[in-house]
Amino acid sequence: MVEFRTVALAAAAFAASVTASAQSEGQAQERTYEERLAAMARLIPTHEHLGALAPENLKKERPKPPFDLTGTWFVDLSAGFANFMFGPPYPEFIGQAKADFEEGQRRRARGEPYRDAIGQCWPAGLPMIMTRVWPIMMVQLPTVIYMVSNFNNSFRQIFLDGREFSDPDTVIYTYNGESIGHWEGDTLVVTTKYIETYNHFIDTGIPISEDFQVVERIRLLDDPRIMEIEYIMTDPNHWVGEWRSKKYWLRVDHTDIGEVECLPDLNDNLPSTQAGRVGLEP
Repeated sequence: MVEFRTVALAAAAFAASVTASAQSEGQAQERTYEERLAAMARLIPTHEHLGALAPENLKKERPKPPFDLTGTWFVDLSAGFANFMFGPPYPEFIGQAKADFEEGQRRRARGEPYRDAIGQCWPAGLPMIMTRVWPIMMVQLPTVIYMVSNFNNSFRQIFLDGREFSDPDTVIYTYNGESIGHWEGDTLVVTTKYIETYNHFIDTGIPISEDFQVVERIRLLDDPRIMEIEYIMTDPNHWVGEWRSKKYWLRVDHTDIGEVECLPDLNDNLPSTQAGRVGLEP
């Protein structure tokens, strides 16, 4: 009798839980979009302006852009592999950056790696992510251009919807920074700031500070399969005036990007990294 009663009670409890679950599910189905959204208000990061993919933002009337970068692009190194760097010419370096640049040049002359943060799986960051020897996927919408590099799937977005830069007191610095663009005739002008400085170098170990800023002037040549980007970089803590460099990309229509992860335990075996060179020493 006891066993039967226990089974009966368990069955009743299960039936009650099923009923409660059904009622809860029914109530959940009846909740409106606004109620669901309000319940998760603490979980969803929001800002005052519309998101780049909000239908209301995408449908706004805007002048037709002079070109569409949607496609896959590959940096033009046809004149030599060293073109992945942003100098020479170099600006006049000052302070610690001058010492770091000179040390990097000495190491490079000896064929030694120096500050190979990228080889240790740190993000390449802007501007170096734009010249990695991997294709870059670009998707252009009226409000934003999304870029995903095949190099570690590094993500970048250029906002075109007229928004202002984030509040400098609350913004989170990232390796590709915050980019906002506008059109000047047939040129897309992109300003990027709020760029993370930790283990972030240009060329051979040249550091950046929190005042580092990049302006890119992007246009297509007469042959629209060739893209030109002029970089105008400033950092009053590390060099005098502007550091200018011009790079080119080729549209490549017979390739796609895939998933790529940087794995330190594999990179440590490469002779071109600091750890790899140590492993080769007797």
